[in-house]
Amino acid sequence: MIAMYVALTRAVPPTLADCELTHLTRTPIDLQRAIAQHLEYEALLRELGARVERVPPAPEYPDSVFIEDTALVFDELAVITRPGAESRRGEVAGVAAALGGYRPLHAIEAPGTLDGGDVLAVGRRVFVGLSRRTNPDGVRQLTTLLQPLDYAVTGVPLERCLHLKSAATAATDDLIVYNPEWIEAAVFDGLECLAVEGDEAAGANVLRVGEAIVCAASAPALARRLESRDVRVRRLDASELAKAEAALTCCSLVFRETMETP
Repeated sequence: MIAMYVALTRAVPPTLADCELTHLTRTPIDLQRAIAQHLEYEALLRELGARVERVPPAPEYPDSVFIEDTALVFDELAVITRPGAESRRGEVAGVAAALGGYRPLHAIEAPGTLDGGDVLAVGRRVFVGLSRRTNPDGVRQLTTLLQPLDYAVTGVPLERCLHLKSAATAATDDLIVYNPEWIEAAVFDGLECLAVEGDEAAGANVLRVGEAIVCAASAPALARRLESRDVRVRRLDASELAKAEAALTCCSLVFRETMETP
């Protein structure tokens, strides 16, 4: 068997400037620069070995480029979310259609809400942010789906940032990168935690693609610290997309595809 990676992405919509914002002050977004950064993002995913597949665009949805929030993909199944922002719920149908060819689909139902950006899977442990976008019923439904598959689901109260993965992500199977201003390391009991420096908050969100990670260009110190641990790191500027309260993981759904060898 050969393990390959698929990365689902979605085009930057012309309506991006009308995106949802919770913790950031709205500032002008250069649409053409955002599109260029997104193209560089997709190119890097390909370079790291992922097959990039674009879901049909959804220009009427300003946040649709942030495809991570619409679904979760595990080895055994995919979960179609019910985003906490009502304005985003129309994004999920197109993503569900794309994922149906890869995994059995399950869906979060009302009154549950769940954003993919609130879900951090580390091996068989799944941490779920209880945020303004993800509610306890969403966590309960996800737990019901995953417990029979031997995943342990933990709800994490979250107040100081938009999503759990704004505050913490996994750099390796054993190492969490986190922002201590937004979350406590004790949440990740049993895992090593590496705190980002105060001026590198964006570094808490790294994107794993196989054995490599993509790190925000605005977090050079973190990149060097990870490289000193023999982590393969690529740096990427996504600063224009960040004005829409986005991070690196937001712009793709990366998952393993397994196929038979000839």
